[in-house]
Amino acid sequence: MSLFNFWKKEDNLFDENISIEETRFVVLDTETTGFDYDNDRILCIGALVLQNNMISIQDSFEVYIQQDHYDKSTAQIHGILKDFVLKRPNELEALQQFLTYLGDSIIIAHHTIFDVTMINKALERNGLPALTNKTLDTAHLYKKTLIKSHLFERKDHYTLDDLADKFDISKKDRHTALGDAYITAIAFLKIVKKLKEKKEINLNQIFK
Repeated sequence: MSLFNFWKKEDNLFDENISIEETRFVVLDTETTGFDYDNDRILCIGALVLQNNMISIQDSFEVYIQQDHYDKSTAQIHGILKDFVLKRPNELEALQQFLTYLGDSIIIAHHTIFDVTMINKALERNGLPALTNKTLDTAHLYKKTLIKSHLFERKDHYTLDDLADKFDISKKDRHTALGDAYITAIAFLKIVKKLKEKKEINLNQIFK
């Protein structure tokens, strides 16, 4: 095998015959006590399956996790209180439930590195291996849809609110894990549609 062919093969992560539509994505969001990877904890994981251009609401995942650490300032944003009435599993049980739901699906999130790192830190604490799933970030993908022009000022960071406003997505359930996952899922579908207006794209190209 020539060196050129080796790199050409490595460049493709997925079979060329697999379309974006038939791929199983899990769109997720976490609500946490803060943004410190080592000291903060996950309070809730919300996730949805996205496949065949459809968001499977009936197949959604939402788990509130029993935690001792709470932060009053972040509680004002996500509204999850220490004496929340729901019966909550401990962190290990919640992670096991989530891993079963996730399987080998591709993860989609907004600013994916935060959610995935928080989950990986929790997995590490519980003696479980880190996630190996491929990931996509709607904040990064959205930038691919923007026109490159000196007349248009691109921001370094686009929030989920930016995308919701741009694509006219309701923010009724903003700052709940499942609500933010839903906004992210719709934004992803809108982004893919815009990218396809430029040229036909497949699963491999969306990762480039």
